Amino acid sequence: MPFWLSVPAAGGVTALVGLLFGIPSVRIKGLYLAIATLAAQVIIEWVLSRPAIAGTGSVAAPRPDGFADDRAYYFVLLTVAVLAVMFAENVLRTRIGRALVAVRDQDIAASVIGVDVARYKLLAFGRSSFYAGIAGALLGHLGQSVNFEQFQLGLSIQYLAMIVIGGLGSIPGSLFGAVFITLLPIVLRNAVNAFHDVLPGNAAVLVSSAQFFLFGLVIVVFMVVEPQGLARLWRNVKAYFRLWPFSY
Repeated sequence: MPFWLSVPAAGGVTALVGLLFGIPSVRIKGLYLAIATLAAQVIIEWVLSRPAIAGTGSVAAPRPDGFADDRAYYFVLLTVAVLAVMFAENVLRTRIGRALVAVRDQDIAASVIGVDVARYKLLAFGRSSFYAGIAGALLGHLGQSVNFEQFQLGLSIQYLAMIVIGGLGSIPGSLFGAVFITLLPIVLRNAVNAFHDVLPGNAAVLVSSAQFFLFGLVIVVFMVVEPQGLARLWRNVKAYFRLWPFSY
């Protein structure tokens, strides 16, 4: 299937899967919703691991003509990311976006004023799954092969860390969290390499264990100190310089 057809098709298929698992999940929220989505991932991984269903090995995912170079393909990813952010920002300004915000803030109050909570929860499941499908397809073409083992629970936890650290319910926060979590292991690896001679033991093992430790530590710190994440810090910085030097 051509690249320009397979990527939107991946978004459509994952949107349907998200809607399917969203149907029994619209009546629950909080921790129970997280458990339901975790169960969905375990079920999907089990299904895709069956040779009779998904076959064995990896599936080739070649890049489109003219984008074989990583630098050229980067601009494809950047363009899709910019368009996705612009679309999400504009949806928030519509009737659908206002309804989604109302459901997010207080679903009981949203129901009282006439918002169909179940419908908009399903819409959120489908739209977020569509985004995930597009991103997964682009990631597959980046490595030029797709295997279900690429998408394990650890990757989901990493994405969850991006959202929590960046700021829940914030589009800029998602970007900040993604940059932070992506750069964290790189900075950590460079720091370990810089002090390689004075560090005991295997540096690679140290980097791996320290990375997971820092993920957990950073999430806990942000949830305690700044629950709204990097997005709130960014708003505070903008507010400070907007009023500086007459902050009073």
